[in-house]
Formats: sequence, structure tokens, C-alpha cells
Amino acid sequence: MSSRPSKEDYYLNIAEEVARRGTCLRRLFGAVIVRDDQIISTGYVGAPRGVVNCIDLAECPRQKANIPPGERYELCRSVHAEMNAIIHASRQEMLGSTLYLACINPQTGERVGGTRPCKLCTRMIINAGIAKVIVREADGKYSVYHVDDWVREDQAVLDPGKSGY
Repeated sequence: MSSRPSKEDYYLNIAEEVARRGTCLRRLFGAVIVRDDQIISTGYVGAPRGVVNCIDLAECPRQKANIPPGERYELCRSVHAEMNAIIHASRQEMLGSTLYLACINPQTGERVGGTRPCKLCTRMIINAGIAKVIVREADGKYSVYHVDDWVREDQAVLDPGKSGY
């Protein structure tokens, strides 16, 4: 019997390792974009080039202000992992690809489950032409999101009463 990881676990393991490069004090995300079994791009959470990272400042403005996760991203110093992975690849390469996403708690080093891309990252994923997002859960399993479903959900929120495009 082989202990060879599935392709999903293989790419999610890489996403976890990429996440360890992150500089956020709240959550470390790692993203890996794959198409046709080739890694196209990776990204982790970190401040824009030339801007001091929270890890180097030893403080997070959102944490300092007791802002709950998922709110007030404009106060965050970081660029999200998904965004960084997307801006480092061409759209042509990403068409029909899969984005693998993993999250680690920087204080404990444990996996964080129940995560998914924020609304802005979701829209960037849609525009990048990525077809599927696979997210590592805390128990090591994973959740699969089909980007077409996000398009329909977004459309329903933006134009209630209309179906599809």
C-alpha cells in the first residue's frame, strides 16, 4: 500500500508551505494555482513590496482595533495570498485552472478550517478564469468550490430576481 498523497493533498501541502512565508499576525494563507498538473503561480499573505510587514512591526492594525476577521480589509497592510498568486500569472495560463488554498494560525501553527476567499478575492478568481478552488480544512480534508457557483451567487446578490447573465 502506497502512502503517496493524492494530487489534492500534494498541492494543498505545497499551499501550506507557501503559507509559512506569510507575514500576517492573524492568519497565514498560501495559494497555489495549478493547470494541467503544472504549478503556474504561488502567493502568500504579505504587505506590498516596499511596505513594512506586520510581522516586522510586531503589530496588526486590525487586531489592535479589535476588528473581527473578515471585516475592514482596507485597514489591513497585507495583500491576500490569492491576489498575490493571481497577479504573478497571466490570465491565459489561469483559464480553467484550480487554486489550492491553505490557512495556518501563526500562533499555534495549526491548520485553520472553514476558510474561503474573501469577496474581493472571489471576484478576482472569477475574472482570472480560475475554474475551481480547493481549500484545506483543519482536519486535513478539503472543500471544493466551483467558481461558476460563485458567479451565480454574486449575480443573485447584485440583481435579485434575475437568473444568470
